Amino acid sequence: MKPTADMLEERLTCAMRSVAAGADCAAMVRPTVDAKFGDYQANGVMALANRRKTDPRHLAEKVLAVLKIDDICEEPDIAGPGFINMRLKPAYVAARLMDIAGDRRGRLGIEKQADPRIVVVDFSGPNVAKQMHVGHLRSTILGDCICRLLDFLGHKVIQQNHIGDWGTQFGMLIAHMHEQCEFLREDEGLAADAEVLEKVHISDLEEFYRQARHEFDRDSLFAKAARQQVVNLHNHEDAATRIWRHIVDESRLHYQPVYDRLGVNLGREHERGESFYADSLGGLIDELLKRGTARESNGAVCVFPPGFFNKDGQPLPFIIRKSDGAYLYATTDLAALRYRVKELKADRIIYVTDARQKLHFEMLFATADMAGWAKKAELVHVTFGSILGGDGKPLKTRSGRNVRLSELLDEAVKRAGGIVEEKNPGLSRPEKSAIAEAVGIGSIKYADYSNNRQSDYVFSFDRMLAMDGNTAPYMQYAYARIKSIERKAAKKDIGVERELAGVQSVELSDAAEFDLAKCLCRYDEAVTAAAADYRPNYLTGYLYELSQKFSVFYTNCPVLGAEEAKRPTRLLLCKLTAATIKHGLTELLGIRVPQRM
Repeated sequence: MKPTADMLEERLTCAMRSVAAGADCAAMVRPTVDAKFGDYQANGVMALANRRKTDPRHLAEKVLAVLKIDDICEEPDIAGPGFINMRLKPAYVAARLMDIAGDRRGRLGIEKQADPRIVVVDFSGPNVAKQMHVGHLRSTILGDCICRLLDFLGHKVIQQNHIGDWGTQFGMLIAHMHEQCEFLREDEGLAADAEVLEKVHISDLEEFYRQARHEFDRDSLFAKAARQQVVNLHNHEDAATRIWRHIVDESRLHYQPVYDRLGVNLGREHERGESFYADSLGGLIDELLKRGTARESNGAVCVFPPGFFNKDGQPLPFIIRKSDGAYLYATTDLAALRYRVKELKADRIIYVTDARQKLHFEMLFATADMAGWAKKAELVHVTFGSILGGDGKPLKTRSGRNVRLSELLDEAVKRAGGIVEEKNPGLSRPEKSAIAEAVGIGSIKYADYSNNRQSDYVFSFDRMLAMDGNTAPYMQYAYARIKSIERKAAKKDIGVERELAGVQSVELSDAAEFDLAKCLCRYDEAVTAAAADYRPNYLTGYLYELSQKFSVFYTNCPVLGAEEAKRPTRLLLCKLTAATIKHGLTELLGIRVPQRM
């Protein structure tokens, strides 16, 4: 089933080309903002008229004279300077609704892309030896949503968690542990016995790193020892490698449960950390020097992509090896990009990071283009804004430290539990706990998704846990309310599935029925738009509108109390609404939906 907007776009564009003797043009069909103008509006005639220097209304009349959409819409009308407004026919909507209901694949009538791609998505990227904090939230859940959307539409999605597990900080940590931890000492160097290392946990590592950083900055002998440990790691020296591996594994014990709790599909198999590329960096530098893409500058190796300048107007260097021989994030990112193009055969590589890294990725992509790698893959930087506190500054604790993500989730679930206790105290304790977890975690994710990803937003538990408005609890309650209709039907001995099994067609005689049905038929448009622009807020906005349409329908159209002739249609509308809400929340946004609230 092709989205309605796409069918209208094709037919209108074809009509415009017919009138304009094959001129390149597009109908630009969009859903109308105001229902009084119909269901869809085409704006492309005005642009075509402007190019042809003719009256847009007159051109629109010519287009309508050859346009064939009577199987979909009522007679279109022309508004303003040349807008074409279209209203769907109830018969078309009813037939499409039956097609959606008859889709046994669980896809609600949404087809996979005809030209699937291999898409690599780089997201989350926690730092090893540190707990995940609120700054990791947006990349983690936005990246997961993008993967879900693209996978649902049929693309081969390869998830890459580019964890920070390499570099000078690990030499500092190992050297500090060697100095301070008596249980790691041996006459001949570091002990890396598993039983001994098990005593070192994530909280120890965070404190060790703070101490090591301080010591590295003030003590040249310690700095030298730390650099030697980096050399040991590069040379795969056994003791240093085993301690490094423990640090990585201990960090994973923290961030993997956070992923699991967030409902994010990331596991160890998706990790491709900086360490993975460590042995290829020297060869990469040699390749870029040989190509002439990079050159030496003041002892460092740099790329000077065209169009980038510093504040003095001088060419801005993209440094890939420092004068002391050290590699940088840029070097590893280039190695990762090359690997994804050459080994993973990516057609598209998506990087999900905050907007502050915009310049870095612009220069990275320009360098890849100079090296010839960008010819084989589309490179996309999906940016997002910051999460702010009530003071309008990046969210932090009262002490000024970053808010740990696990603590944020705990607080959300605790607050959601209080709401569940207040609203439905008669539920069993396990059910209350499960609902609180679903609502608490879901509220944080949904609040993030519902904002324009490029904008900053103020974090507020009160707003995100509200039972009204565009929030997860409101959406989850809408789903639970429909499920309660099914439970009530069972008590009244109304066989929902039995009644639906005999439905061959639906009659959308009530305005609220028709509005809800039209909204259900636009789910495919919301999904494809969200995937195309990497914007989950398109999907949350649609789901919120759907829930509002259902609320109006439920208020004006009795379901179980309807006359027998109308009841099957209304039961079907309830079933498809619940299925759409659940699919959007659970499958595409990774938010659980309780059966009751």
